Amino acid sequence: MQLNPVLAQFLTPDKRTLTFAAKGVIAMALSLYLAMYMDLERPYWALVSAVFLQMRPESGLVIEKGICQILGTLAGGAAGIAILAGLMPYPDLAVACLALWVGVNAAASTMVHRLNFIYGFAMAGMTASLIVVLVMANATTADSQAVFQVATARMSEIMVGAVCATLVSLLFWPVRVKGVLRDHARNVINQMLAYLDLELDPQGERGNRHQHADAVLASLINLSDDASAVIYEGLEGRRRARAADLLCNKVLSLLAVIQIFGRFRRNHPELLNADLHALLDKLRQGFQAMAATPSYSQAYKQAQQLRRELLHYRASHVAELPIQARLVQTAMELVGDLTLVLKAYDALENSDKTLLKIPSLGSYRDPLVGAITGLRSALVFLIGAGIWIGTASPSAVMLMILPLTFSVMFARLPSPTYVLGRLLLGVLVAVPVALFFVLGLLAQSSGDFEVLILVLAGPFFLGLMALANQRTLPYGLGFCIPFIILTQPGNQMRFAVDQTLSTALAIFVGMSILYWVFKLITAPDSLLMQKRLIRLTARDLAEIGEHRNAEHWFNGRMGDRLMRLSGYEQGNPSGQRQMTDLGLTGLNLGHVSLRLRRQLEGNADPRVRALLRQWQRVLADAYLLAAKGQLSGRFRRSSALLLAAVRKSGKSGPQLELIEGMMERLALTFDRLAPAMAAWAKKAG
Repeated sequence: MQLNPVLAQFLTPDKRTLTFAAKGVIAMALSLYLAMYMDLERPYWALVSAVFLQMRPESGLVIEKGICQILGTLAGGAAGIAILAGLMPYPDLAVACLALWVGVNAAASTMVHRLNFIYGFAMAGMTASLIVVLVMANATTADSQAVFQVATARMSEIMVGAVCATLVSLLFWPVRVKGVLRDHARNVINQMLAYLDLELDPQGERGNRHQHADAVLASLINLSDDASAVIYEGLEGRRRARAADLLCNKVLSLLAVIQIFGRFRRNHPELLNADLHALLDKLRQGFQAMAATPSYSQAYKQAQQLRRELLHYRASHVAELPIQARLVQTAMELVGDLTLVLKAYDALENSDKTLLKIPSLGSYRDPLVGAITGLRSALVFLIGAGIWIGTASPSAVMLMILPLTFSVMFARLPSPTYVLGRLLLGVLVAVPVALFFVLGLLAQSSGDFEVLILVLAGPFFLGLMALANQRTLPYGLGFCIPFIILTQPGNQMRFAVDQTLSTALAIFVGMSILYWVFKLITAPDSLLMQKRLIRLTARDLAEIGEHRNAEHWFNGRMGDRLMRLSGYEQGNPSGQRQMTDLGLTGLNLGHVSLRLRRQLEGNADPRVRALLRQWQRVLADAYLLAAKGQLSGRFRRSSALLLAAVRKSGKSGPQLELIEGMMERLALTFDRLAPAMAAWAKKAG
């Protein structure tokens, strides 16, 4: 009988879980000891800080998160001091200004890609709130000295926890990001090879193809998210980060290219002669062989051999149609990108210096999503502030602090309410454990630090065991943070049951408010957001020639967009994935236009350059019209004008043939896409 995942995490833990929990207990004990030794007012905030840093135990990620936490704390401290300096006599304005600061940080967190950077913005909002609210709670005794003391105390407590957690991560059973990146990279490559095989299978099912594409994108995002932290792991870290960036970039390029062959085999088999069908079968067999080999170095050699065979094929075969010549060239580009993916894995494994100058991927930023996230966080804070002001209860401070932190951290999740529901269950478990077990024992103890840690270590260890697994992490987070705040370990502990229950109620109400605010203030309708993502893709297609490192810029933005489109449609009961297909087509169009630009980059004819810019805009317009189910008549005309200008400028025959094949292939894409989208729109609505 298979155990429930939650029970299995506690009853049959693996070595990694036990090590993770032990390191967490050591980090929290050290944080508490130093905070108490320094006689800080609220040492338990050092414990909260240490818990947040333990959520990812890899050394590089802990260092990066520690830096983000310290910088966010300093920024939040400065903001809190500035608000109090100018608005202390006007508490309502101070709360409004603080809500604005919280909203701005929440909105800014959606503009960054790394989870640790998001956490830094959450800390900036939380620290400012702590300082302002705790000073205003004792407004009668507040002056400039009191403001400074509260600010330095809160920042000191949080930074003590950050430093201790970082040191423990580095010194006790260290886990390196490079190992995690290697695992991510292996997943990406294995899933990519399976997807390449499936796309070239004429009998492959559409739903299966989408599942494989979703898996590739999810693994790719994990690899990209963790890549920045490896730079903190020695001199070779930056090279590994660049190798990971190259691998992500080229996998997206493979996603863009492989669709061409799959769609031709399924939709236009009459345009492929027997030799091309045999060539595609050979490609598929090569991908299967690479997937079967146990060594990535051997797979790299197989990819090189496959590329040599393609070169021989191109030299020994004459294409019957320009589009066939273009397909052979595309096959060579595909295998070339796959070779670079395998080379990047080798560089990630061995820190190859040749990849040091590879630029990092760009990222997609949506101001609309930022505005919604900022509004939601500001509203959560204002509701908590209203209850605090109305009740004048010291415990109501928790209505503002924890919910706003989680509102920033969970905004990126596809289903934040699901996570919050599990987190609330963790809170419900933390209350009786804190009230009847820990405080009951500590009230009868001598008050020594050793006894304090012995009593706290058991609940901490169990909570950290839950944090060690992605499936049980919300339960662990919901237990650990409230448990610390309810017990409030320190030099001057209080054992008042009424105060503990009041704080527990405030935490539960605050998290419940956050749950319902997430329910009520959601992203715009999913179809509206999908259409917005397609419009932004068309805009990028029109502007792609204006950016340096355009391939990395475009791939970074499209990677995020494809994940969003996929996420919107995965829960679609009809199983339709038209918008995901449309996003993948946009990715492909961007890569085709980049390849055309590389073909023409040595052409100095001003007419060719002017027509290329016009063609790029027409391509973007044709894509947008096809998304609406309409066929653009301008695209073929613009392509013919550009082709004529290139021919007149003196381009050689083979290059002209490739460009002509490229234009024809794009025209066929729009011919297929527009009717499909029109039929889908009619059926949907």
